[in-house]
Amino acid sequence: MKKLSLLATGILCSVLSVYAQKSPVFEQAGKAIQGYDPVAYFTEAKPVLGKDEFVYNWNNTNWYFASQQNLDSFKMNPEKYAPQYGGYCAYGLSDGHKAPTSPDAWTIVNGKLYLNYNIKVKEYWSKNRDERIDKANKNWVEIKDKE
Repeated sequence: MKKLSLLATGILCSVLSVYAQKSPVFEQAGKAIQGYDPVAYFTEAKPVLGKDEFVYNWNNTNWYFASQQNLDSFKMNPEKYAPQYGGYCAYGLSDGHKAPTSPDAWTIVNGKLYLNYNIKVKEYWSKNRDERIDKANKNWVEIKDKE
């Protein structure tokens, strides 16, 4: 049953990659990471929706923040707070394709934010996380600007 579930998840991620963006940043409706505040993952240890009054354009994408303080922190060091792989699914990237993410499926590893398609995919990714991060890092170089 576990193998079947993993297979279904892999197929789902592959199908979703057809709809992946060419942009190096995962965005929906012009908002990076669906309008969630990337700094809040570090400071509040949870996903927090950003506000329209706290927006910053970085990497040709609008990033939203819950407070002026979070926006200022991001401006000072965006690479510290921006999710890896432009906010695309870390599991998907480890398999060689872009896939969307859920704000609730997140992990901070060695000071870096990783997002996944959903909680179940995050569980699979977590089982061999270090190996998947290595694979995703290599794949990201090749597919960052591709669909």
